[in-house]
Amino acid sequence: MHPRTVEIPNGTTITATKVTAPPAWALMERQLFSLMEESARQYTSKYAERGGATLLAEDLDDLYEQFYNFGLFYALGAADDMLDLHLQQWNATNRISDQTINHRPIHNNHTKTFTPAQHNEFWGMNHPMEWHHLGEGLMAWYDMGVADPTISENARRSRRFAAMYIGEDPESDLWDAGKRIIRSPFQSSQGPVLEGDVHWANTMLLAGRYLGGEVNYYGVRASLYPIVPHLEAHWFQNPQRRAYIVDLFNKLVLQRDTPNTLAAAALVTDAYLYTGDDKYKQWVLDYLEAWIDRTNKNGGITPDNVDHDGVIGGGREGVFWGGQYGWNHYQGYNIMFHGINTAVECALMLTGDYEYLDLLRSQLKVIVDAAKIEDDGQLITPVRYGPEGWILTPPVGRGMNDGIPSRGVMQGPSPMRAQEMMHLYHASMDSQDYEFITHIRDQDVRRDWNEVGDRLGEKNGGETEFSRFQYYDGKNPDWPMKILTAEYNEAISKYEEMMEDERLPYDIITTNQMPQHLVLTKGLTQVTMGTPQATYNGGLMRSTVRYFDKDRGRAGLPPNTAALVDEIRPDGAGIQLVNTNHGETRRVIVQAGAFGEHDFTEVAFHREGDDGDTVLPVHGKAFVVELPPSTAIRLNAGMNRYVNKPSYAFPWHGESIPIPFHE
Repeated sequence: MHPRTVEIPNGTTITATKVTAPPAWALMERQLFSLMEESARQYTSKYAERGGATLLAEDLDDLYEQFYNFGLFYALGAADDMLDLHLQQWNATNRISDQTINHRPIHNNHTKTFTPAQHNEFWGMNHPMEWHHLGEGLMAWYDMGVADPTISENARRSRRFAAMYIGEDPESDLWDAGKRIIRSPFQSSQGPVLEGDVHWANTMLLAGRYLGGEVNYYGVRASLYPIVPHLEAHWFQNPQRRAYIVDLFNKLVLQRDTPNTLAAAALVTDAYLYTGDDKYKQWVLDYLEAWIDRTNKNGGITPDNVDHDGVIGGGREGVFWGGQYGWNHYQGYNIMFHGINTAVECALMLTGDYEYLDLLRSQLKVIVDAAKIEDDGQLITPVRYGPEGWILTPPVGRGMNDGIPSRGVMQGPSPMRAQEMMHLYHASMDSQDYEFITHIRDQDVRRDWNEVGDRLGEKNGGETEFSRFQYYDGKNPDWPMKILTAEYNEAISKYEEMMEDERLPYDIITTNQMPQHLVLTKGLTQVTMGTPQATYNGGLMRSTVRYFDKDRGRAGLPPNTAALVDEIRPDGAGIQLVNTNHGETRRVIVQAGAFGEHDFTEVAFHREGDDGDTVLPVHGKAFVVELPPSTAIRLNAGMNRYVNKPSYAFPWHGESIPIPFHE
């Protein structure tokens, strides 16, 4: 339920005067909204029970991923029912996943089964998780605050979830404030996982999903080095060896903290964005600063494991690598950097202190310093770190340890990923980070940075960030249309696949197969808000600017309007807004930053008939743009970055979010 109109504090209003045919990118943008709104409706109708319970049997994070961005889609400007569908699916997933019930007693014999996994609406001890997967699942949670922060039960949940990590929930017992550690890489609302069984140890150490059975997609995820330099296959067949290895696994892998868990900073920041309570901010800073201290003690390389006393490589002769999803994992920094990236972005937003970005910056430099240049001039970065140091290529064949194979292992040399360096530059807008990227570009001779690719997906290694960077660097002028067209092509392909699926619910259940990610928000986010996509494994939304509908009092672009951020610079941004409707006026509220963390200084724009630009002072988080029928406008907005207290509050909410049943 939305008020019909809202007012913002400073009241600065700019009216577009140029009547024009809408540009192609604007029409494609609106086509994307229309297509994916219908996709979301059809998807939830076809692949879920009427109450929202999914027909899929999967891990909890994968169930959330089915609809994870419906709320973000709404916040970009999609129809009202997109948020309703998001809430329906999220609540239904929580209900059917509760550990107190057995929702799926039959048809649960697939490779991936349905596990009652929740306690207190979070991962329980039936199915504890690490932050690679916790982060994936929580993407569906974070964007509820972005879409509508006034929902009372969500505000309460935000505090309850944060309480598990900051030491206020004795049942979870995850946080050791004295040592500034999370007590295990695997966590639940019922506590940390400090002991595992032989199946779990084999899965993590030798990539075997089952003892002697099929291999696991993720490859070797942890090491016992140097205590066990080379773990043999079938180690579990000797009872004494079995007990010894499981005990070592508990001590060296489970009873540890890892930098992957830094992604929990987003969950605690989420509570801050609802409440503004400084205790959440302080926890984020304390935890991040603990890892900064460990990095400094380790010669500038972030260690991937500390013991319960906070000692780097404690119990493994000081070896800094080998922890869960750490430097020795087959994807190496891919997963570990999700946590670092997320935490430094949160800390910068909470404090305005750019020095927190140095942790991410330093680790990117570590990677590049260990890289090599091949004969054709291509920069190749390390894949992993092991006993002999940096590993620039995976082992021969598909094995990760003594010939044990693993699906999904990266083969051959690896060029530099885009995700982290593009996130760093978007956060800092610092010339040193720009030069870092251009240095990588100069030595990336095998890739065309202007291309967006044929299939975008939603999960990100940052591949589409190359073409986005090129656009803002003045080298890829057609990028907005290219990315939106590619996203439309993928969305229509998935829509047609779904509509051609004539299976009945029973067939869907028994085959456990259905399309994934019919709603695509990567390109829409990049184009409309001038930002990298949020780090998929647990990052909060990023944006240079975002939008609200003044006449409907809700998040997102009004109907028939389109937006493009066409310039980003340290002190501002260029924004194009278009009203594709030829009969009705639209009024857009433009906000600086995802959570009002920035401040506009002034806005320059052109009025038809004038010789030069008009410049209006703003000095606030937001201003209004009125778009009469068939008009378009370009705004040159000056901006001071990271000067405001961030909040989920909308521009008209005032000092606090108007939550109906606030404690």
